[in-house]
Amino acid sequence: MAIVVIALVVLVAVAVLGGAHWYVWRRLVRDTTRAWDPARVTGTAVLIAGPLLMIAALAAERGGAPFWLQRALGWPGFLWMALAIYLLLAVLAGEVLRPLLRRFVERRGRPETAVVDKPSLDEPSPEEPSPQPLAVPSRRLFVSRVVGGAAAAAAVGTVGYGTYGVLRGPSVKRITVPLAKLPRSAHGFRIAVVSDIHLGPVLGRGFAQRVVDTINSTQPDLIAVVGDLVDGSVKNLGPAAAPLAQLRARHGSFFVTGNHEYFSGAEEWLEEVRTLGIHTLENARTELPGFYLAGVNDLQGESEGQGPDFGKALGDRDTTRACVLLAHQPVQIHEAVKHGVDLQLSGHTHGGQLWPGNFIAAAANPTVAGLERYGDTELYVSRGAGAWGPPTRVGAPSDITVVELASKQA
Repeated sequence: MAIVVIALVVLVAVAVLGGAHWYVWRRLVRDTTRAWDPARVTGTAVLIAGPLLMIAALAAERGGAPFWLQRALGWPGFLWMALAIYLLLAVLAGEVLRPLLRRFVERRGRPETAVVDKPSLDEPSPEEPSPQPLAVPSRRLFVSRVVGGAAAAAAVGTVGYGTYGVLRGPSVKRITVPLAKLPRSAHGFRIAVVSDIHLGPVLGRGFAQRVVDTINSTQPDLIAVVGDLVDGSVKNLGPAAAPLAQLRARHGSFFVTGNHEYFSGAEEWLEEVRTLGIHTLENARTELPGFYLAGVNDLQGESEGQGPDFGKALGDRDTTRACVLLAHQPVQIHEAVKHGVDLQLSGHTHGGQLWPGNFIAAAANPTVAGLERYGDTELYVSRGAGAWGPPTRVGAPSDITVVELASKQA
C-alpha cells in the first residue's frame, strides 16, 4: 500500500512539474518564435534540460552519489529550481498584462504586416530587382515577445539578485529580549544565533568561512548553532565545516541537531562538531552565569530513536532561574511553554526562502521569522544563514542574529 501511495505522489509531482514547464514553454518559446526557428529549438532544449538537471541534482544529493557528481549537478540543477518558480510566476503575471498591451497596440494602429522599402529618389530601373518586403511581426507575436521577454528578464534578475544575496553572506540582526527571571548580573548577555547554514555541494568551505567571520565580528558572549549545519556526510563535507573551529565566544559555542543532520549521519556529525570545539546539547542543559542553556534534538531524530526529550533537558531544574532553549524547529515551542522555558531560539523555516514560500512556511510553523510570545515564553526564529536547494533567497534575506538578553531588574 505504501508503495502505491509513493508511486501516486511521484506521478502527481511529475505531472505538475511537466505541466508547469509545458505552460512556460508555450508562452516563452512557442508563442514567441516560428516553427524550426533556431530560437525555438534552443528554448525547447533549455526547458527540457532544466527540469532534468533539477531532478538529477535532487536525486544525487539524497541518493548519496559521488560528491563530484553532486557538485557538478548542484549548481545548474538547483538554480533551475529557483528560476523555474519565477519564470512560472512571471508568465502568470504576464497573462494580466497581455490583454492590456494588445489593446494598447491596437489603439496605436500597429498593422498586422508591413512592407518596408529601401528609400530612393528615383524609380528603380527595370533591370534592378524589386525591393524585398520585410515582414513585421503580427500583433499577437509582437505582444507575446514583449510579455515573454519581460517575464524572462524579471525571473532571471530576481534569481540573480537572490543568489548574490546568499553568496555574499548573511547580514547581522540585533534584537533585545527582556526576561523576567534574568538577574541583573546577566543583563546585556549577547547570544549570536546562527541556523540553517546548509553546507553541501553548492555552499562550501568559503561560505562557512564568511559565516564564521561574520559571527566573530559581533564579539558575542555565546554562540548558538541551532541545526541544519550540513547536507551531506562528514567524509564529503568535513573540510567545508573546518572553519567552524575558529568560532570565538567568551562562554563557547553550542550546537543542536536539525532535521537535515538526520539525513546526513547525525552521530558522525555530532562527533565532528565536538572535534571542532563546539559543545553539543543532546537533550541536555548547562548552567551559565544567570541562566540555564538547554538544547533538544530535532523531531526528525525520532526516526532513529533520538528525538527530543524535554524532560531530560529541562526537568529537575531550578525554575526560578531563567532558561534559554535551543530547538531547531519552531513547532517545539508548545513543549517549551509546558516546561516553563523563558526563551526558545530556533531556525528551520528560512523565512520561506523563496517568496511566496513564506505563506507555505506559515502554514506549517507557528512563527516564520522574528520574535513572538507564547504564554510566558518568547520564541525567536532566525531566517538562517544559508539556503537549501537553490543558493537563492527572495524576500527572506539570510541573517545571523545577536540576541541581547535584558534583565527587567536592571
